[in-house]
Amino acid sequence: MSSRAARLDCRNESRPDSPDVDRGSAGNAGEEGDAGAAGKGPRREGPTDLRLVPPALAVWAAAAATLGLSGRGAVVVAVACSVPALGLLLAAARATRRGRVIGGSRAGRAVGESGVGRAGGAPRAGRAVGRAGVLAAGGAVFLCAAAGAAVAGLHGADVRRGPVPGLAREYARIDAEVRVTSDPRTARPAVRGNHSAPALLLIDAEVTEVRTPDGPSTRVRTPVLLMVAAGDHRADWRQLLPSTRLRLTGRLSPPAHDGERLAAVLRVDDEGEPRITRPPTGIQRAAGGLRAGLREATDGLDADARALLPGLVVGDTSRVPPELHDAFKATDLTHLLSVSGANLSVLLFLLVGPPGSASSAERRGLAPLLGLSLRGTAVIGGVLTLAFIVVCRPEPSVLRAAACGLITLLAIGTGRRRSLIPALAAAVVLLVLYDPWLARSYGFLLSVLATGALLTLAPRWSVALRARRVPGRLAEVLAAAAAAQAVCAPVVVVLASRVSLVAVPCNLLAEFAVAPATVLGFAALAVAPVAPPVAEALAWVASWPVGWIATVARTGAGLPGAEAQWPGGWSGAALLAGLTVLAALLAPRLARHPWICGAAGLLLVLAVLRPVPLTRIMTGWPPPDWSFALCDVGQGDAMVLAAGEGTGVVVDAGPDPGAVDRCLRDLAVTRVPLVVLTHFHADHVRGLPGVLRGRAVGAIQTTSLEEPPEQAAFVRRAAAAARVPTVRAVAGERRRSGPVEWRVLWPRPGPGGVEEAAVREANDSSVTLRVRAAGGLTLLLLGDLEPPAQRELLRGREAPGPVDVLKVAHHGSAFQDAGLLRSVRPRLALISCGAGNPYGHPSPRTVAALGAAGARVLRTDTDGPIAVAGAGEELRAVGRRDTARAGPARPPAAQTRTALGSPERAGQGSQVPVRIRSRSASSFSSRQARTVRGVMRRNT
Repeated sequence: MSSRAARLDCRNESRPDSPDVDRGSAGNAGEEGDAGAAGKGPRREGPTDLRLVPPALAVWAAAAATLGLSGRGAVVVAVACSVPALGLLLAAARATRRGRVIGGSRAGRAVGESGVGRAGGAPRAGRAVGRAGVLAAGGAVFLCAAAGAAVAGLHGADVRRGPVPGLAREYARIDAEVRVTSDPRTARPAVRGNHSAPALLLIDAEVTEVRTPDGPSTRVRTPVLLMVAAGDHRADWRQLLPSTRLRLTGRLSPPAHDGERLAAVLRVDDEGEPRITRPPTGIQRAAGGLRAGLREATDGLDADARALLPGLVVGDTSRVPPELHDAFKATDLTHLLSVSGANLSVLLFLLVGPPGSASSAERRGLAPLLGLSLRGTAVIGGVLTLAFIVVCRPEPSVLRAAACGLITLLAIGTGRRRSLIPALAAAVVLLVLYDPWLARSYGFLLSVLATGALLTLAPRWSVALRARRVPGRLAEVLAAAAAAQAVCAPVVVVLASRVSLVAVPCNLLAEFAVAPATVLGFAALAVAPVAPPVAEALAWVASWPVGWIATVARTGAGLPGAEAQWPGGWSGAALLAGLTVLAALLAPRLARHPWICGAAGLLLVLAVLRPVPLTRIMTGWPPPDWSFALCDVGQGDAMVLAAGEGTGVVVDAGPDPGAVDRCLRDLAVTRVPLVVLTHFHADHVRGLPGVLRGRAVGAIQTTSLEEPPEQAAFVRRAAAAARVPTVRAVAGERRRSGPVEWRVLWPRPGPGGVEEAAVREANDSSVTLRVRAAGGLTLLLLGDLEPPAQRELLRGREAPGPVDVLKVAHHGSAFQDAGLLRSVRPRLALISCGAGNPYGHPSPRTVAALGAAGARVLRTDTDGPIAVAGAGEELRAVGRRDTARAGPARPPAAQTRTALGSPERAGQGSQVPVRIRSRSASSFSSRQARTVRGVMRRNT
């Protein structure tokens, strides 16, 4: 559940003096006392009922632990839990009988005895009954654990059963018939080196029949994940509905991790139309028709509304672009894009009105207007829940959301908090026993934690806020958002190694738009099959609140400090949870000191806004007079030339839009007169949307060779979407922007073998620039030029000549021309490469050769982003190592091996008079340098 359900779940819970809605009933009279029964005083609930929480935790833990075990291991766990369960339950039964015997004998004797005698036996009977209750509770916990282990063992064995797991370990090719069990979803394209992997369609399915090329056909029932390239028939594959049966061929492979719900991954060979052997069921066709009708109703809306409204209503995120999804993730609003109990809560709220009023004389909502009785209201609520499950598909996530929605229905019907925690615990038990794989689902964990926080922490925090004169409505939503964030943030740290600093304000700002957008979206969904124009009108009205939500997400994610890096894994989660508990305990005391609260708020605002002057003072990066910056974008290139206040010329964009966007924000670049894309490899161009995001861009300049064509098409689409013109780079052209000027050296026009080689090789078509930046700093930016093109570059009329800074070609690979290094004689050599990259970049041989040529070497995988300032004798570089950046650790840049086989440190000698603020620079002695020169000559 999300914070938008807070008003439904917590309104009465946070008001201990709310009137008893059932105070006229006999049941409540007995439970709450005469005053409550007579309606003469408010009903005050007792402590929260936590009796079902231990059994729920036991089922959860046992199922999670047993899923990865073999069948024998699952039996051992189930028996180990069953034996103490039976022992405790038998002991509880004996204690109960003993208590009854004691109570009966004492009652018989009490006929002729005094009141003192009667009072002496009652405590013994009470203690016996108390011991019986404790023993029974312990037995129930072990019994639930045994049930969870048994069910999980059966489900795990079902996945491992049959020939499919064995065939997957052999990477066998099969011919199979499968039954689709989910909607197709698109995988985000991954950049791998110089190309971008195609956007595959992922489909959950169940293999019902499998046949190998040289084997018999076998009937099975094994869950797999289909990966489909689809090709020109992508639209046909996207229209597949759950329960559709297909015949296909492909190659099996094991899943990424053991103990998963999937037995194998099936990479489908078919790129034509899907071969359907049986159409979907009628229910799925009806649900698919409703979802398709909602998508059609949103076709005429703007891009954000068209993408978000289906996701907000039924969890259909097929149209959500990656950058918008990243914005929702940065602001912790992704719960709005998945089906949650809050979706159902909004509908039930319309039906029965606010919590606590469903059974009162002053009922609100649509039910009293339609003349529905309480029983009829409950039936309609159940029908709405079933329809919700059908339309959103009966997948585990939807079932989880429906269970949380039914908990909200219970809150609406009773207005009592004490019944909600047992209901949540019971829902956990039933759902885990129905689908034990939920016990290992982070989504399920987040849902339960958020729901529990809304039922326990949010009401108390709301009361505390109102006690400090916070308006009631604001106190409720603020407490709900803060409680959900507090309990969910440690789990998010496990998944993403970051903490969102804008999650609570963004959730508060989006809160007020969620309910109208959801209601209007469901209305459009319902009327789309019979009245498409009405559905379009409803969708158009819903686009206003949906657009507001998108604006909140994009604005929040665009803040420099929207996310803070945090240690990942469960250790990082434990650290964050401990700090959260400490903050919650200290909050009441700190609230008495307004100046402390004000200072903490100011620090948070500064951490989120990160004013550039303050950031430079705190981090020392970038230096105020920087002229050139090499961004840390992983395995790729992205550079910025300072061209004035808030202005920079960008050379290449790296593989990740988010990384280059963060770098430009750190540099305070808001205007980009020109983007130069040296060539069309994915690790240089896929980050282009990050450069275009929120900045005024004048033009995009590219090389003449459109290779690979799919990446060139991507650049054209991104430029057209941003309405930025594209131009071709021509050798010899000169440009200037503010204090920076540059000349294009390569690729050269004209006939000859060089141009023909460049046409065949994308790397050798890299736009090469000789730059003169502010302060007289000279740079040579080589792109990914290979040795043949590097040698030809030296033979031209406009040879590069000596420079202060060399951006080493091709991420410091071993393929470098020693003659070029001797010719340009750089003082500083910069290498852009990703930590733990599989290519071994930079090559130790290249690092050694650069040191031998007299250059100090800095690299982004160990030094982080690098800013260069000054020129000549005053040249200095500042590297900012981000220790929290994701990726496996690498040896320091300095630790390399020379041709002699001994570890050395480059850059420690006196050959290069350059001041470097980095601890990872290294050097060589003159004798070692001469040796390395000879090795480079022989190898190149």
